[in-house]
Amino acid sequence: MVQTATADRSNSDLDSSLAAAEERYRADNPKSAARAQEAARAMPGGNTRTVVHYTPFPLTIASGEGATVTDIDGHRYTDFLGEYTAGLYGHSDPRLVKAVTAAVEAGVGLGGPNRYDAELAQLMCARFPSIDLLRFCNSGTEANLFALSAARAFTGRGKVMAFKGGYHGGVFYFGEAGSPINAPFPFVMASFNDIDGTVALIEEHAGDLAAIIVEPMMGSAGAIPADPAFLEALRERSAARGVILIFDEVMTSRLGPGGLQEKTGVTPDLTSFGKYLGGGMTFGAFGGRRDIMSMFDPYAPNAISHPGTFNNNVLSMAAGLVGLRDIFTPDVAEALNARGDRFRDQLRAVIAKHDAPMQVTGMGSILAIHFQRAPIRRPEDTWPLDRKTAAQREGLRKLLHLDLIASGLYMARRGFISLSLPLGQPDFDAFAGALDEFLTTRGALLDAG
Repeated sequence: MVQTATADRSNSDLDSSLAAAEERYRADNPKSAARAQEAARAMPGGNTRTVVHYTPFPLTIASGEGATVTDIDGHRYTDFLGEYTAGLYGHSDPRLVKAVTAAVEAGVGLGGPNRYDAELAQLMCARFPSIDLLRFCNSGTEANLFALSAARAFTGRGKVMAFKGGYHGGVFYFGEAGSPINAPFPFVMASFNDIDGTVALIEEHAGDLAAIIVEPMMGSAGAIPADPAFLEALRERSAARGVILIFDEVMTSRLGPGGLQEKTGVTPDLTSFGKYLGGGMTFGAFGGRRDIMSMFDPYAPNAISHPGTFNNNVLSMAAGLVGLRDIFTPDVAEALNARGDRFRDQLRAVIAKHDAPMQVTGMGSILAIHFQRAPIRRPEDTWPLDRKTAAQREGLRKLLHLDLIASGLYMARRGFISLSLPLGQPDFDAFAGALDEFLTTRGALLDAG
C-alpha cells in the first residue's frame, strides 16, 4: 500500500509539474501557438511531418544560423536536433550557400544530366565500401523502397526481413504499434541483436526471402547499436542463402568516413542513403553490387526503369557534392564522431552523479536519452510492460523537452540528439549543465517513478 501511494503521488506530482511547464511554454510562445492554429486550417493537426509534432504545439522555426535556430517569437536555441541527422552541416555554411546559389543562378529543372551528379556518385562510390554503382532518388524512404524492390527483382523472391522497432521511412515503420500505411510487402519480423532467433527465421524462410534490411545502428528506435557479431551473422547467413543484405545507412553513414559498414567491417550487398548527403537539400540514393545495380542500366536489354523528376535535381547534387568533397572529409568525420563520444560520456557522468534512472545510448554524433536503468539492446527493451510505466516515461520525456526549451536548447521530444559540425564544447557544457539542473530539480519525480 505504501508503494502504491508513493507511485500515485509521484504521478500526481509529475502531472502537476508537466502542467506548469506547458503553461509556461504557452505563455512564452504565443506566436507559435497562433501559427499552429492557423496551420490546422489547411493541414490535419497543422502538420505535414509527424515527427516534428509535439504537444501542446510545436515551435515554428523562422531561421537558422550555424548551430542556432530562432522561432517566430524571437527565441534563440542551440540546435541539438540537427534535423534528425540531416542537418550535419548546420544551417548556414557559406560553402553550401555558395554552391546552392550558383546552381540556382545557372538554372533549375534542366531536364538532363548535370555537371554535379556524376562527380557526387563517384565520390560516394569511393567513400562507402559496398558501392560499385548507385542511383539517386529523393529521400531515404524512396531509397529503401527502391533497394528492397531491386532485391526482389534480382532474386525473384518476395519476402523481406525487417526488425521489430525499426524505421526505414514513412512506409516502413515497425514500431510498437506498427503502421497501417506500410508498403504491402510480405515481411518477416525478427528481433534486433538476436542472433539465434534471426538465423532461425532466415533458415525457415530462405526459399522465398529476397532481402534483409537493417540499420547497423537503429536511429529512430533510440540510437541502439548492432552488436558486431549480429551483423556478421546476418552477412554470413544471407550470403549462404542468396539473400540480399541491405544496410539502411540513411542516418548512420555519418558515423564514420565510410559509414558504419566501414567501421564494422561488414559489407552489405546494397546500401540506402539520405539525410545529410544532400547538403541540406532533399536527397536519397541506393547502390551496391554491380550485378544488382546493373539491372538499372538503360543501355542494357530488359533494363528496369527508374524514373524520377527530381532524382538529380541540381540543388541537391551541387550541395551534396560540396558537402561530401569539401566539408565532411574523412578527417572531419572522425573528429565529429569523437566529439560525440566525449559528449555522451559527459552526459553519462551527469546521470551517474545523480544516480538517476536514465541512460544515453548511441554512437559518435548520434545519441538518445532514455528514462530507464535496464540495458537496451533492442527496441523491445524500451517498450514498457504496463500503462503506468509508459505514462511515467512519456511524462518525463515531455518535461525534459520543455525544460530544455526553456533553457534555450532544442532537441527531439523523444530524447533524440544528432550533432552538427558547428557545435562546440561550450554548447556541450551548456547541455550537460541543463541536464544537471533538470536532475537536481526534478530528480524526485524520476526516483519515485
